Amino acid sequence: MRPKVDAAWHLHELTRGLDLASFILFSSIAGVTGNAGQASYAAANTFLDVLAAYRRREGLPGVSLAWGPWEGGMAGGLTDADWQRMARQGLRPLSGPEGLELLDAAAGAADPLLVAARLDLAALRRSGEVPPLLSALVQAGRSNAPARRTVGDPATGGDNALVARLAALGPAEQQEILQDLVMEQAALVLGMSGPGVIDAGRTFRDVGFDSLTAVELRNRLSSATGLRLPATAVFDYPTPTALTELLAQEMLGSAREETTALSAYSGLDKLEASITEIIGDDTARTRVTARLKDILSLLNDAGEPNEVGEDGGSVADRIQSASDDDMFDFIDNQLGI
Repeated sequence: MRPKVDAAWHLHELTRGLDLASFILFSSIAGVTGNAGQASYAAANTFLDVLAAYRRREGLPGVSLAWGPWEGGMAGGLTDADWQRMARQGLRPLSGPEGLELLDAAAGAADPLLVAARLDLAALRRSGEVPPLLSALVQAGRSNAPARRTVGDPATGGDNALVARLAALGPAEQQEILQDLVMEQAALVLGMSGPGVIDAGRTFRDVGFDSLTAVELRNRLSSATGLRLPATAVFDYPTPTALTELLAQEMLGSAREETTALSAYSGLDKLEASITEIIGDDTARTRVTARLKDILSLLNDAGEPNEVGEDGGSVADRIQSASDDDMFDFIDNQLGI
């Protein structure tokens, strides 16, 4: 932020009284369209854009060039994944000669802000994520572009069609579909050949995610599900498996809980039916009774560990001291036998 803002303002003040032919600021397209993970950088460049406009109002020369990426230079340290991400955003690198031609053309421009970048409009159309400021540029060719999928209102908890599809499936199938979605989008962001090359148990950092690619993955998943995911979702839930659990909870939270409760209750029905078959078997009865004591103790500890019975002892203590007959009487009572 400071090398851009402070330096530009000092230069403005030091040259205010000079008869300059031109005052050219090197800004960035990041300040015009925005870019994931570059909030401070974008803000600093927007300051340059505003400074050029301010100088024009003061009767001083000024133009701000919002550059796209160049080959080499600052972009020389970008990885293949970085270039692929920019390509999906419709940005292609400028060669040295192209950049110099644009600089010459901007010297006498009437507007205080110019964007100097190579835009790949076809890639923008394919992405379906067109920055609002560039929408008019791609509108003409949109009739031939594939229709963008419309997601549900985020307030409803996700894409209605996807939620409906998941709701008709069991927990294991829901998990599989959502994890495939996470893995597929993660592979696309990293420019990998397919979701199969990513291990669901490895962290996103281990497979190459940084702050920029993490935000891009968040944006893609938000678009696919309709959820308002936090910008830090990829690092708060650091593996594809953990992130899948987040999506499942946000999209199907109450439905999953209901499914789990119904599954547990149906298990009690099966238990009730089988108890009548083992009452005459002392060995089986003893084993089942011991297991039921453990389960009831676990439920009691999780719910109200300090609950006190009528005789002054805790429920857990009463369970531990109960006889087999006491336990079966309790179960019969609870199950309505």
